[in-house]
Amino acid sequence: MASPSGPSRLPSECSGDKMDVDGQSQDHQHVVNTAFDIPRPRRALSMPATLRENAYQVGYVYSSKMMSHTCVHGHCEQPERISRIFDILNQNQCLEKMKKLPIRRVLREEALLVHSQALWDKVLALHSLTEQDIADSEAYYNDLSLYVHPSTPYAAQLSAGGVIEASLSVARGEVKKAFAIVRPPGHHAEPDEHMGFCFFNNVSIATKVVQLRTAIKRILILDWDVHHGNGTQRAFYDDPSVLYISLHRYEGGNFYPNGPFGSMTSCGEGPGVGHSVNIPWPEGGMGDADYILAFQKIVMPIAMEFSPDLVIISAGFDAAEGDDLGECHVSPTGYAHMTHMLSSLAGGKLVVALEGGYNLDAISTSALAVAKVILGEAPPQLPSLVASEAATETIWQVAMEQSKYWKNLDPKACEPIEEVEQLAFSLPELLKAHRQDYLFREHGMLEVPMMSAALIERFTSQIACTPDIMDNDKLVIFVHEFGNLSVELDSVMTCNVRQEHSYLVDCSKELLTWAKVEGYAVLDVNVFPKPFPKSKLKHTDDYGGAVMVYLWDNYVQLTAARQVILMGHGPGCAAIMSLIHQRAASVIKSVQGVVQVVGLHTIPMTPKDSGALRPWYFENSIVIVPSHHPLFHDSKTLKKHGSIFRMDEEKPIKLIIKAMPGIQSFIKQKLGPGTGVNGKASH
Repeated sequence: MASPSGPSRLPSECSGDKMDVDGQSQDHQHVVNTAFDIPRPRRALSMPATLRENAYQVGYVYSSKMMSHTCVHGHCEQPERISRIFDILNQNQCLEKMKKLPIRRVLREEALLVHSQALWDKVLALHSLTEQDIADSEAYYNDLSLYVHPSTPYAAQLSAGGVIEASLSVARGEVKKAFAIVRPPGHHAEPDEHMGFCFFNNVSIATKVVQLRTAIKRILILDWDVHHGNGTQRAFYDDPSVLYISLHRYEGGNFYPNGPFGSMTSCGEGPGVGHSVNIPWPEGGMGDADYILAFQKIVMPIAMEFSPDLVIISAGFDAAEGDDLGECHVSPTGYAHMTHMLSSLAGGKLVVALEGGYNLDAISTSALAVAKVILGEAPPQLPSLVASEAATETIWQVAMEQSKYWKNLDPKACEPIEEVEQLAFSLPELLKAHRQDYLFREHGMLEVPMMSAALIERFTSQIACTPDIMDNDKLVIFVHEFGNLSVELDSVMTCNVRQEHSYLVDCSKELLTWAKVEGYAVLDVNVFPKPFPKSKLKHTDDYGGAVMVYLWDNYVQLTAARQVILMGHGPGCAAIMSLIHQRAASVIKSVQGVVQVVGLHTIPMTPKDSGALRPWYFENSIVIVPSHHPLFHDSKTLKKHGSIFRMDEEKPIKLIIKAMPGIQSFIKQKLGPGTGVNGKASH
């Protein structure tokens, strides 16, 4: 292989896999004076060779030469990240108990197991950058969340090569566990792109090399960095031999690296489906209780069923208490307990590879806690812990999603309805029938018929209107999902419902009563589809949007209503936006206002930029969200909405109840006094 060019002051390409670039002996802490031949007691024949006095169970990889990758303006991914870890391990006598493993640069053919030739060439070309080149390209690399230096290629090659050597040493049985103290990090680097402080995907390359060069094939990668490891997940998305589990701050796709790839429904594809497990925290501030619960309920059950031959931790410490980028509260003891649990897998074969972590005190104390555990110490005792409501809900949702692929996860799902279909009624169908009867008895509301077989099968008995809909010139269209069904189970072992403590919370009751008093006509649309439909629409899977367009074309446009309010709650907001996109001209003409009420995990939608539609929406809409919704961190999306109201409530059902007086005021402002069925103004 041709040696890649590098800075003249740096050593040339290592000639063999076992060279230590620092030039130190592997056993430098155990130098023996051979001037005296001191006889040693003979080892008993029954004693395993691995229990020799000087045998190492744990290794580490480190080179100060990785500190050559620096930013002239200063940066949170600073060289001292690794030196501080090295120093604290040395000060606490950890290094003297660990074998110093050789470190080398990653070989081109190793990197190409994950990355493209184009990326390899792009990274190595950084060696020739001048100071002016760096200044001229700063904006380009800022967009990729990177900084560059002529020494960047060398440091990045060493970082990847160090994780390879640590992983091979464990895989070959030279040590039981290893800690790769390396930088720059790697888990954001995708096959064709460097990004997010990362140039080569260290852990992914090491995983591929271990599978290629050793008998170990089944590998678990546990990524506890506060950011989703998009590059690592991408590298193994269709590979069933690698289980990738990530716990990360997600915030509906608005936390770096952004987008839906880190969502809980991003589970792999093809033969790798179910082998990508995302535990996406909806907000910052997660701590020990949240992470430990996720390990107990998701990580360990899936990992034990997968039964890996090797575990690699992508150990970013930016979820640690004190890290300003992560804004979470995991303690060193929390990291110690997670490491201890992972050490029980794969016969103890464990590699810890440094990823992120930008508070020097937090990263060093957290790394020390992890190092002590892999050296055999028990983790310190944790205080009494109670996980947050947001974390508990997220973990349950992940369990529901991943239980499709893993038998060890049992979120107490009922038997498939097919097994008892002839004897069963689904609760939604029963409650819809009750609701239809209630709407007729209390408000005189009638079912709206449909003609399409696909819509009938999904939404029959779910659309109702007040009897004045054809004559009233003021109409409120309320689009929502089923409501909140709260049930209490008899026990954790069964799905049997304790009926006297279970109920349906229907937020439409208050709105319907108020609209009737005000004299407004109402079209009530429940977009919760009937399960297991057999018919399909030809040109779309957007059934909520399809039913709204059908109602608009075949009913609303034929009524006397020329002053209309579109109000969406939860999933109903998407159906409303679909209608606005597809019928922009007539909507602008008739609709006086748009109301969206969304929970913490949903980003309120905006119309596509099509001439007058965007400014019309901005002037005539209100959005109601929880006070710490991720929308407020996205200034670009925020500017597209008109009036946004924050409420100190997270649950969508309670959010709309709390916001109802404000919603009613907005509707009255837009529609004025109603006429009512008798044609008389209401007061």
